[in-house]
Order: sequence, then structure tokens, then C-alpha cells
Amino acid sequence: MVDGAPLVTPLHFEALYQGEWQELEGLLDQLLRRRNFARTHTPVQGERVAVLYRRACEHLALARARSYPAYLLDQLERLTADAHQVIYQRREFGLRGLESFLSVEFPRSVRAHAPYVWVAAALLYLPTIVVGWLVYERPELILSVVHANTAAAFEQMYSDSATAIGRAAQGDWMMFGYYIRHNISVAFQCFAGGLFAGIGCLFYLVYNGALFGAVAGYLTERGHAPTFYSFVVTHSAFELTAIVLSGAAGLKIGHALVAPGRSSRMQSLVEATRNSAVMVAGSAVMLLIAAAIEAFWSSANWLPHPVKYSVAAGCWIGVLGYLTFQGRSAN
Repeated sequence: MVDGAPLVTPLHFEALYQGEWQELEGLLDQLLRRRNFARTHTPVQGERVAVLYRRACEHLALARARSYPAYLLDQLERLTADAHQVIYQRREFGLRGLESFLSVEFPRSVRAHAPYVWVAAALLYLPTIVVGWLVYERPELILSVVHANTAAAFEQMYSDSATAIGRAAQGDWMMFGYYIRHNISVAFQCFAGGLFAGIGCLFYLVYNGALFGAVAGYLTERGHAPTFYSFVVTHSAFELTAIVLSGAAGLKIGHALVAPGRSSRMQSLVEATRNSAVMVAGSAVMLLIAAAIEAFWSSANWLPHPVKYSVAAGCWIGVLGYLTFQGRSAN
């Protein structure tokens, strides 16, 4: 804690330490600029950065304890998060860098953006449940979501007579490439939609949720539930989670544009994009895993359904546990 810190008003507290915060922010900008352009313009004293970082952490703890206004907490949380990333970010590339990214940076980034993640999950899953139930009760509603020919094609792909479940007769590797392109396009829509004040992100999350629900409800009512759910249950642990995380990143960008705080909208947008970049990159890795599972595992009709459900349970537990607990003990 800050030794002997007087009990002052938020405005006095801000005026008292604003100089240190601005100094730390300036040093961080120099460090990031030097890393991005591989040039050393003005020497940066690492010890000074570390001291100011510790002081900012103490100020944040003090502000939280005294229930200071949200804008002040947001400023300190953003500053300490940026400083932590700069100070403790690993510089290794290749396997070491990938290991650091997957074991620490990605799950920590997801937890740091938990409010956006929960909102994105609600926007995706609630329409899935509601529309799925409506279409199950009234199958003709599927025509409000997809064309009649598309609905018939879904029935054929998930029928017991299908040679390859959930797809046409293309080979596994061709479908692997198709799934990568399709999954990334959906995730990109959810992320890039944040640039339109978050409205595009909201639309794509709700739309994709409604589409998933409509197809699930229709195929369930038509009696194809065993084939359909055994196909989607495994890779959806990675695919749907990645879409939620991409949507969360888009929501953060949209929020930064709508409510930039004391920063300009451009500065707020740049900062939000930088802070969510780790989560977006992690989503891309998850989509790659989902495409591989969908192409080589989910479509295999020779695998018993109990085996698929058992593996799917392990995948869901693993993904949720990884994002919840991984990297908490790393310093």
C-alpha cells in the first residue's frame, strides 16, 4: 500500500498522482514504439518503469479500497494491465513463444475481458435456445431462416444413410480447408462488427445463434437428433467458444467507440484493439482445432455415438477449465 497515504477525495487523489501515471504511460509508449519499429530513439530506464508500475498497482488497490469512481479505476486498471504486459511479456519466438501465449497470455486475456465474454455468450446462446425451441414446436419456421432447399440438404446430410455425416462427399482434407475458411469468416464478422459501434457484432452473434438454433430444432423434430448432435458436440466446444471470444473482442471495440472516456475515440479504439488482440489470436487457434476435429473426427460415421459424446464431454470440460484456471499461478 501507499505508506501514509492521506484519506483524500477522488479529485485530490487523481491530482496527487496523475503525474506518475502520465510518466508511466509515456514510458510504456516509448517501449512499445521501440518494439514495433525495432529502433531505439530515447533510452528507457527499466528500473523507473518497474517502480512506477508498482506504485500504480498500489494506487489501484487504494482506489478500490476507497470505492473511488469507476472512471478512475478503469484508468488505473488499464495502465497497470498495459505495464504488466510490457514488463512480463516474453520475447521468445517459435515454440517457446507459442507455449507462453497458450499457457498464460490467452487465458488471462479471456478472464480480463470476462464481462464482454459473458455478454457475447448470452447473445449467441440465448437465440440458439429460443429459436431452437420455436422451430422444434413449429418446423415450418425453418423457412424463415433458411431456404427450403437448404433445409432439405440438412436433412440429407444428417440422415442415417449419409456416407459422410454433416457434409457432401468431399475428402477430409478438402473439408478441413473449407471449415477453416468458414469458421474464421464467421468469427471475423463478429469481431469486425464491433467497428460499427458494436451493432454489427450484436447482429452477427444473434444471427448465428438463431441459425444454429433453427437447424438444431428442425433436425431434432425430424428425428435426426442422434446423428446431428453426435456430429456437432465435439468440435463445437472449440468453435462456439471461439465465436463467443471473437464477439467479446468486437463488443470491447464497440464499447470503446461509444464510450471512449477521457481519451479520443481513435485512441480508445487503438487501445481496445491492442488489448483484445491476444483474445482474437487465441480464437483463431481454437478455430483451427475445431476445423480439424470437424473434418477428421465429427464426420466419421463408424464411430459409436457414446464414444463421440465421451470425447465431447472431455473437450468441453477441458476448454472451460483451461480458460478459467490456466495461467493463474504464472508470474
